[in-house]
Amino acid sequence: MVTTSDIRNGLCINYNNDIYVVVEFQHVKPGKGNAFVRTKLKSMTSGKVVENTFVAGHTLDDVRVERRKMQYLYKDDSGFHFMNSETFDQGVIDEKLIENGEFLKDGMEVEVLYHAEKEIPLTVDLPPHVVMAVTFTEPGVRGNTATNAQKMATLESGAQIKVPLFIEEGDLLKVDTRTKEYLERVKQ
Repeated sequence: MVTTSDIRNGLCINYNNDIYVVVEFQHVKPGKGNAFVRTKLKSMTSGKVVENTFVAGHTLDDVRVERRKMQYLYKDDSGFHFMNSETFDQGVIDEKLIENGEFLKDGMEVEVLYHAEKEIPLTVDLPPHVVMAVTFTEPGVRGNTATNAQKMATLESGAQIKVPLFIEEGDLLKVDTRTKEYLERVKQ
């Protein structure tokens, strides 16, 4: 059990018969009345974000979670297959638990958040940035750089992102996995 004074970003709690993680919080002490905590909570099962206000001193039921480093192996009809980097145990994780799973590539290290008591995976956290090769893109037109024009490119994992016109097939790109945005071209 935790109180509102223990609320912090990343705290996992049981709320409305679901597991939520605190995304944002703000302690508020108005001039009149009691203090309260305004929060944004993200559901670990559905991904839905809700806003809620807790009165100061309110007790919450916290959930113990563990972060485990795992290596991505492959994907098939049953889901995404991962291997624990320490114990070499393998397991399958459902596709809906992985946000932006199109950026996974063989051998990539990720962090999997597990419910400590029930031993079930809650979410898979990809690295914030990945480097991938472009497998297909339309040829760019030289000299067409007066505007910030972009074109679509397909990466080695199958993901499609918007890139500047000068990007060609075979280029290595640094991509933000959270926003699906091109960051920069990487030298080999």
